[in-house]
Amino acid sequence: MSLQVDIPLSTLAKVEQNRLTLSYDKLVMLASKLDMRLSDLLDLTQSSSATVSARRSIGSVDTALRVDTSNYDYSYLCTELRNKIMIPIITRVHSRSLEEFGDLVHHSGEEFIYVLSGAVEVHSQFYDPVRLNKDEYIYLDSEMGHAYILPEGVEEATLLGICAAKADNLQQELIQQARAEAHREGAPASPGRRPARDVKPAAPVARRGARSRKPG
Repeated sequence: MSLQVDIPLSTLAKVEQNRLTLSYDKLVMLASKLDMRLSDLLDLTQSSSATVSARRSIGSVDTALRVDTSNYDYSYLCTELRNKIMIPIITRVHSRSLEEFGDLVHHSGEEFIYVLSGAVEVHSQFYDPVRLNKDEYIYLDSEMGHAYILPEGVEEATLLGICAAKADNLQQELIQQARAEAHREGAPASPGRRPARDVKPAAPVARRGARSRKPG
């Protein structure tokens, strides 16, 4: 086993004796070398009774992981918790037209969007555009192409989004997609807008419990 997974025998022995816990990266590597899903390795899907993870995350938007693009400023919350069922995101909307926005975006899962301030116009692949004002919301299939833009006369809008999917890696997928958009060649910011950038918080993303881990 030690040779197959490239982990010292003494380390594996301590894990088996509950004297050592492998890091998230080590668990991912272990599952990969065993050609298994991480959830199968941890036997999460085979449990016959409910388990309490005791996970929690406390923080603020100021300490979130930020990725700024020409269309949105994303603030990813609770990023130190891996394999979450829900991915919470605070989003500021910039684009004022579909021409400015570009191609509709899509990703795994479903999403719930609640307008915290301002208003947005929701464009989607199979529906007519709809306007959402403050305190209104929409729930949609994220696999369907969609875009949130500012309606005429609205200067700024802030959204609370909750994305969810069966896939374990939705958080990584969303962040990688946003970073790809931010660093896409030839995507200048509109006048008066910050250039696209990936912003790392100066402090840890959030205070975390013993079972959480800050992503690499």
